[in-house]
Amino acid sequence: MSGQEEEENAAELKIGDEFLKAKCLMNCEVALILDRKYEQLQQMSDDPMNQVSQVFEKSLQYVKRFSRYTNPDAVRQVREILSRYQLAEFELCVLGNLCPETVEEAIAMVPSIKTRGRAHEDDAIEKMLHDLSLIKKFE
Repeated sequence: MSGQEEEENAAELKIGDEFLKAKCLMNCEVALILDRKYEQLQQMSDDPMNQVSQVFEKSLQYVKRFSRYTNPDAVRQVREILSRYQLAEFELCVLGNLCPETVEEAIAMVPSIKTRGRAHEDDAIEKMLHDLSLIKKFE
């Protein structure tokens, strides 16, 4: 194991500079993008199955199955709410994908929200989770 691998630790948000700077997408965002692409491919061909690879099809099925939000407006609202809390992209996507219901679950899934210098108070995490649950409830 190299020194670089030993230093990386997602619990402390030590995931490498490239990953910290990368734009991450939640499953629901990927589902919207792939759905739109699928529709475009169907319009371009009389036989849409000729245009869609098996990998594309499986990827679309996966993100649809594990997407917590399906309405495009809800997807946008989820990103907006999570962005208010100065989360790293990685943290935002984990919380958006897994939808924890309690503060304890959120911290267990993304320990870095408590261990980084800008550690969130439990009340702020609770408010964030409550806001997300309202979106899901009214979707």
